[in-house]
Amino acid sequence: MKTSQATGQTQPPPAAAKPPRPSAPKVPPEFDALPIWTMEPAKLLALVKDPNSTLFQKAIACKKLAFVGGKEAVRPMAALLDHPQLACYARFGLEPNPDPSVDEALRAALPKLSGRLQVGVITTIGVRKDARALDALTKLMETGDAEVAGAAAASVGMIGGLPAARALQSALGRTKPPVFAVVARASLLCAEGLMAANRPRALDFYQQLSATTMPEPVRLAALRVLNAAGPAPPGAKPYPPPTGEAAERDRSGFLGRGR
Repeated sequence: MKTSQATGQTQPPPAAAKPPRPSAPKVPPEFDALPIWTMEPAKLLALVKDPNSTLFQKAIACKKLAFVGGKEAVRPMAALLDHPQLACYARFGLEPNPDPSVDEALRAALPKLSGRLQVGVITTIGVRKDARALDALTKLMETGDAEVAGAAAASVGMIGGLPAARALQSALGRTKPPVFAVVARASLLCAEGLMAANRPRALDFYQQLSATTMPEPVRLAALRVLNAAGPAPPGAKPYPPPTGEAAERDRSGFLGRGR
């Protein structure tokens, strides 16, 4: 620190010069996504089909085809659904494609896969809400692979509708942990989807999910809906009133029906 002779005040030392900012590292040409991202759909498809394309090139091409791919992109990407590195990119490219042939390709691939690759296809089917896959997914809920069975249950819940509700209600009576908790959560999602189209059936489903045998978060959510719905219709089984912890933990005003 220096003292100014004119003012007698201490002055801070001059700021040190900032070191120059290092230049951004250059992307190696073989990992530069921009040229691929700017390609036309036909060239992207050529990359996906070309056996000499690198994994990186195929992956970026599939990602871009999620935005620009049409029916002609379905078969080349579906051919990658069994690829250990590229299957996730193929599903990414196929999932938003509106062409019905995507659902056909996913259903065809389902029995040919196992493990994580099968789980990925199951999940994509659920996101696409392909009701024609319900029979296959219902069978997979019974498989000995807990990860596959749980993914199938989750997808059935995403697809929704009365057939899905029946499949999940049946599964609730026979599945064991850890799959049981997934089936219960999928059932909650399915019941929510039923409310608009078939309210009485949805409320029956919620009543089943309010049982004390259900996972606590599922049971509390079901109780909340039932008590928000008001009194049960004449002749119907009364909705279970909230008691104990369920009533104490809720502060929404929905619980407490039946006073």
